[in-house]
Amino acid sequence: MALALLATSCAGQDGDASARKASAPASGTPHGYVEGAQEAAEQQSRLLLNDPGTGDTRVLDLITGKTHEVPRTTGASGLTTDGRFGYLHAAGGTRVIDGGAWMVDHGDHVHYYRAAIRDVGRIPGGAGVRSDAAVTAVTAEDGRAAVYRRAALENGEVGGSRSLPGVHASAVVPYAEHLLSLTGGPDGSTKVVVHDREGKRVASPDAVCEDPRGDAVTRRGVVFGCADGALLISEDDGTFAAEEIPYGADVPARERALSFSHRAGSDTLTAPAGDRAVWVLDVTERAWTRVETGPVLAANTAGEGAPLLVVEDDGALHGYDIATGKRVSRTERLLTVVPEARADGTPGPVVEVDRSRAYLNDPAGSRVHEIDYNDNLRVARTLDLGMKPALMVETGR
Repeated sequence: MALALLATSCAGQDGDASARKASAPASGTPHGYVEGAQEAAEQQSRLLLNDPGTGDTRVLDLITGKTHEVPRTTGASGLTTDGRFGYLHAAGGTRVIDGGAWMVDHGDHVHYYRAAIRDVGRIPGGAGVRSDAAVTAVTAEDGRAAVYRRAALENGEVGGSRSLPGVHASAVVPYAEHLLSLTGGPDGSTKVVVHDREGKRVASPDAVCEDPRGDAVTRRGVVFGCADGALLISEDDGTFAAEEIPYGADVPARERALSFSHRAGSDTLTAPAGDRAVWVLDVTERAWTRVETGPVLAANTAGEGAPLLVVEDDGALHGYDIATGKRVSRTERLLTVVPEARADGTPGPVVEVDRSRAYLNDPAGSRVHEIDYNDNLRVARTLDLGMKPALMVETGR
């Protein structure tokens, strides 16, 4: 279904903004029709929240303000999303939650959908999970990789997997109807290898990524964080190319970008640069900018002229002009308890960003703050939850 949706011509788009029900008859099927879902005129944002201590897991619908409980997952060490599904990573496997909201970007326009929120099941292992419209690639701690059909997840079940026997990698990223893997060579170097959907090696761009950490999919291609900067893999008419984006100066290991945050669909990435600065990577311009801040607990940006958002050790959210590095706005203290900046995997605050709002979780206060970052970081809403949202991702993007 996902492949058919992406392959559908977008000519003659219906401009009606009203939601289209999935029960529409087969004859005269509206453009963008998806069985079992409703199409909406605006983004259907939802937050998937988890308290690792109690296992309390909920989905907060940001349109209606209602919360939906899903099966508990205790001991989760992380929570990631591909825009629709949330992946709770725990010792016993990865629980998959269908957030019931997603978007399909056709380039010149976007479709927004909403459907039922449901528990899909567990994926064995799953240290890293990355998806596109057709497949979900799962990478284990030992480097083994497997692929799951996205259509099965959309139907509410994990389904069977297909192992990738030729792949032993730290990350596998679906991209441009292929799979990109970071694979170690006999000389100890790590290179990007391009595989087809069956795992067969079809190309290897001439580039090395030493000590890879972090990756992100952008409109310009896939970005991998490397010891000396970033590596951008792009595709044009079936040909894959690699381009290095160096820092431009020697960067100590403790100050390099280790993980990326960004707004879905944006080509501007952020990453902490040690304890007191943030890296901003403009993928379009192939340029890094280092913004000096206070002690960093979390960072993100919407890109495209929006401020850099940084949670600092005063418990407030700060806005910085990326071009000048100057602070331009600041909220009052939003975190009930300010955690220490730690690198031991302990969950810290999260800043999720979409096209108009940012969301900051306050676990100790059992709430989430909604921020209008285009209005001087105005707190638009404070959403009380009755649970501690230590882990948070936004779906519907």
